[in-house]
Amino acid sequence: MSTQTVRTKNSLLVSVYAALKKDAVFTLSLILALISCFFSPPSISYIDFKVLICLFNLMIVIKAFDELHLLDKFAVSILNRCTDSRKVSLLLILLSFFASMLITNDVALITFVPLALIIGNKSGINMIDTVVLQTLAANIGSSLTPMGNPQNLFIFSYYKLAASHFFASVSLFPLLGLAWLVLLNRRNHSVRLSLNLDPVKVDDRIKTSVWAALFAAVVMSIFEVISYKAVFILILAATIIINKKLFSKVDYSLLITFVGFFVFIGNVSAVPLVSSYMKQSLDSGIHTFFSSIALSQFISNVPCSIFLSRFTPHWKELLLGVNIGGMGTLIASLASVISYKLFIKEDPHSGKAYLLRFSAYNLVSLCIFTIIIYFTLIR
Repeated sequence: MSTQTVRTKNSLLVSVYAALKKDAVFTLSLILALISCFFSPPSISYIDFKVLICLFNLMIVIKAFDELHLLDKFAVSILNRCTDSRKVSLLLILLSFFASMLITNDVALITFVPLALIIGNKSGINMIDTVVLQTLAANIGSSLTPMGNPQNLFIFSYYKLAASHFFASVSLFPLLGLAWLVLLNRRNHSVRLSLNLDPVKVDDRIKTSVWAALFAAVVMSIFEVISYKAVFILILAATIIINKKLFSKVDYSLLITFVGFFVFIGNVSAVPLVSSYMKQSLDSGIHTFFSSIALSQFISNVPCSIFLSRFTPHWKELLLGVNIGGMGTLIASLASVISYKLFIKEDPHSGKAYLLRFSAYNLVSLCIFTIIIYFTLIR
């Protein structure tokens, strides 16, 4: 074997190792799927293709919006009208909260956390509290809609929920969460400032209209008003015609993560002893609620929802548990990790301070909402 071939293989192995190390949940899903195949043969029926296709459709449209700078334009136009830092912070929190309902929690943070950091640099204001509250806002706000985060989309599809049942079950949490976020923002110091952010231009109105119509189609497909397969074909055609580069910007690792957990959970569910134990452990709504909150702290709420769904019929408690469970530890929600990475990239010396502030806000919020939701909706 030539030296060049050996170097190429070593370089490939290093690249694969770095990729696996970078995304712990992705790696965990692949390892668990592989191990589970030794105990039970995998089946294609374990994979929920509707969830995967709807996620893909949503990602393409959101990336198209990002390319067109629609959210940036909206955010900058509002922020330029602010006169003090507390109002700026509140607007950034509200933007993250409401945007997450439509474009998912992680995309809302990818869009608005950098904006907060830019404002901090221009004004000389420490934005730790704002970024932490933006993260809380995205995780709480995204709980209101099926397309707000991956676990909602999965649960909505897996249990074949009616829209009315879904919204009736989760609406109290984001409503109280919004009031809680406004209250927390009052702790931020108010400093007078005058922002002058460069305006963002959206030049192509035709493309904007096309992608807006496709986004509406994706939402309707999630609610089963129209076929998700038909929308998938439309998305593929539009992307090929308008912007092929969008295909390379899809988060395929998230889609593969779902496949890994689908295979793992399908294999595990087929083992009678494991299935019997899990069903006994999740024999009530209360057990499902607290188990989903606890497990989310260690493996994050997306894989937790996929795992527990196979063993419990208590979808409402699972839905509330994994959304509340997105608060707490940094890895409880993958969106929280995104905020952390964006922040320390801008200010690497404040990583410890960020984690301390993040943990304080999130653990207090987790305890408060666990208690409130338990006594109002679960017990």
